[in-house]
Amino acid sequence: MSEKLIFELSSPGRTGYSLPPLDVPERDLEELLPKEKLREKEPLLPEVSEVDVVRHFVRLSVMNHHVDKGFYPLGSCTMKYNPKINETLSRLPGFLYLHPHQTEETCQGALELMFELGEYLTEIGGMDEITLQPSAGAQGELTGLLMVRAYHKKNGNPRSKIIIPDSAHGTNPASVVTAGYTTVQIKSNERGLVDLEELKKAMDEEVAALMLTNPNTLGLFESQILEISKVVHDAGALLYMDGANLNAMMGIARPGDMGFDVVHFNLHKTFSTPHGGGGPGSGPVGVKKNLAPFLPVPMVAKRTNRKGLEEYHLDSKRPDSIGRMHGFYGNFGVLVKAFCYIRQNGAVGLREVSENAVINANYLKESLKDHYHLPYPNHCQHEVVLSGIKQKAKGVRTLDIAKRLLDFGMHAPTVYFPLIVPEALMIEPTETESRESLDEFIQAMIQIAKEAKENPEIITSAPHDTPVTRLDEGKAARDLDVRWKG
Repeated sequence: MSEKLIFELSSPGRTGYSLPPLDVPERDLEELLPKEKLREKEPLLPEVSEVDVVRHFVRLSVMNHHVDKGFYPLGSCTMKYNPKINETLSRLPGFLYLHPHQTEETCQGALELMFELGEYLTEIGGMDEITLQPSAGAQGELTGLLMVRAYHKKNGNPRSKIIIPDSAHGTNPASVVTAGYTTVQIKSNERGLVDLEELKKAMDEEVAALMLTNPNTLGLFESQILEISKVVHDAGALLYMDGANLNAMMGIARPGDMGFDVVHFNLHKTFSTPHGGGGPGSGPVGVKKNLAPFLPVPMVAKRTNRKGLEEYHLDSKRPDSIGRMHGFYGNFGVLVKAFCYIRQNGAVGLREVSENAVINANYLKESLKDHYHLPYPNHCQHEVVLSGIKQKAKGVRTLDIAKRLLDFGMHAPTVYFPLIVPEALMIEPTETESRESLDEFIQAMIQIAKEAKENPEIITSAPHDTPVTRLDEGKAARDLDVRWKG
């Protein structure tokens, strides 16, 4: 299947719109804008009818792979199916047409929803207070680290270092540097977990926090988390949890009970909002009481008004706050979807979500461990990391395996991450996949492993059945050119 560019569908004089007659006095653009802001030539735009536009983009949409179309086992991303009822509810007129500049009196329902969502998340995470402002997990990381800095600065020394393990979530090092810290990396032990002795060696009075993803990016739960917490706190440092993998723990274990002082939640992942391609996202940050004074403002709070009735308001009276992290109060539409998801599932349902995610990941692990190298044979959590080193010995790289999967109508898993696993295949099935869809994926992966032994050329030349075959990725990265030259 191929599709022309929208410019190639263009025909001079064709149009897909009509405008009513001008009903205001006509003005020359030069009277309204500085001359340097005006174009010298007409913009090169396609001239197409409405039906051409609609059909073009519908055909393109069919080419795209997405969760509603097929299995999407992208490790560390929790690409779960998202209930459509959440989309419907987030588009209720009272939510959809709400303006962020409305007065508090006119948006009490929205403030109440945000307040209650915050309470649900603090309970799930074992935290004391929360901000809903950050618009992504990475911004949540930055928010948490800026609060860590503010906390230590208030105590007389902002400190200079953040420790992260070599299995850290991919955005952690960038967040550390952006927050003004130096990254100190420690190696994992032979089980793929934090090496407690290495951690002890790295701890000193300049360490502000240990930044830990739990379960980690190998899909493994840090079984010594209580000992880790003691080492960190005994040195006067704080413990930060990247909540990217919370889908494995909801209702089973709470970060706050493990000793974490701060944790961010990926609402677009764990709590069900379609994501990818840059958004939409939401990364609320929960904290313990010691960090609460530094939360971003404004905070949604509840008070009793002059009539003796409870009302919700935006509280900005936090003198130690790190300030705003997002325009207005966060990505409200994502907050609505997360609220609906939590209310629909309830406490029992959220635990079942995590239990099913763990069961699915372990089912994949046990089904594929004889066909691909399994570097860490521990019981995994929400995802499993395999290695393609067996296939590489036959001339088939992990990238080739990922490309070949596309021929089976499945999205590839995350590849070459985490970095500590050579030829890594990071697979996260999520709880929404059925036994049947997992079996289809397993059979595809087994067939690819067989092809690597018997007919590797079919893999190294894949994909064969997609609208676009294999690209020169190096050239695309270094010499990207998307300009129309017609």
